Amino acid sequence: MNDWQHRPTLTGSYVHLAPLTERHCPGLFEAGKEPSIWTWLSTRQPQSLADTERMVAAALADPTRLPLVQLDAVTGEVAGTTSFYEIDERNRGLYIGHTWIGARWQRTALNTEAKLMLLRWAFDHLGALHVGWHTDLRNERSQRAIERLGATREGVLRAHKIRTDGTLRDTVVYSVTAEEWPAVRSGLEARLDDRAAR
Repeated sequence: MNDWQHRPTLTGSYVHLAPLTERHCPGLFEAGKEPSIWTWLSTRQPQSLADTERMVAAALADPTRLPLVQLDAVTGEVAGTTSFYEIDERNRGLYIGHTWIGARWQRTALNTEAKLMLLRWAFDHLGALHVGWHTDLRNERSQRAIERLGATREGVLRAHKIRTDGTLRDTVVYSVTAEEWPAVRSGLEARLDDRAAR
């Protein structure tokens, strides 16, 4: 297996990223109990541990996705998940998504550091030329968060997906290119330094 199909273990000061496994299900169920987390996701909120186990099994069975767990580096608690997906080794591109974290980790350094580590893996280790994100056109909070990373809005895919409520979703596409990566990396590192100095 080459590194483009490898789920890495990445260690930071605020978050550890590791291959998602079934043993993370109890922690994910606890972290995902806030209904607002699931408003814009393509998966319904698990109502039981068994639902969480089915959700994780589906993620692990998806051949287009490399799912990772996000662990609080201080407490060791499961904070959420993220993934690489739509991996195109030939053209050296991939997407970051299927991402959610528990309510108490939102707007913290955990999310910023997780994105920095994922981008470092993609650009500095894999030699990616293009890393992208997809988000619901209605999810303005997610769009602002992706823009704060330094990503560029590419456009909108119309009627791109069917939401869990059956409505059609328009998807906003963002990306960072290898040429843009040094400036994006500097910006994310500065944000983490600001948090550490507080």
